Amino acid sequence: MKSESVSPDRSLLLTLQRATHATLQLIAAELVDLDLTASEINALANLADGDGRTVSQLGAAVGTRPTTLTGVLDRLERRGHITRSTRAGDRRSVLIQLTESGRSTAALIRQTLADLESRALAGLPAEAVAGFYTVLDALIKEGA
Repeated sequence: MKSESVSPDRSLLLTLQRATHATLQLIAAELVDLDLTASEINALANLADGDGRTVSQLGAAVGTRPTTLTGVLDRLERRGHITRSTRAGDRRSVLIQLTESGRSTAALIRQTLADLESRALAGLPAEAVAGFYTVLDALIKEGA
């Protein structure tokens, strides 16, 4: 689709923002028992692969400045979901890693996201989903 063919009556970015907010509400409702904020859920979901990240790396992944992320990390650390340590060879760099509790919570979050995605995309043609990823990749590239 060429940009000239995009309807001026319907904004893709505004629709994406609405979908994001609707999705966040669904996720919060499904994970209400975890008693986590959307930012905490996002941070844990991005750490679910088990790879530790610096505060800067995690901030970039979750779309939050490191200074803003500090409060989220403080709460997750108090709840026993993460640890913060200095990185070997770079004492100024703080490494964020999941604890056992954090790994199980992050796994539940990732499974909930996968289930939601599966339900939402059921019945859509593979080409439509692939096209959506193409649009998302273009938006990510524009923001990089």
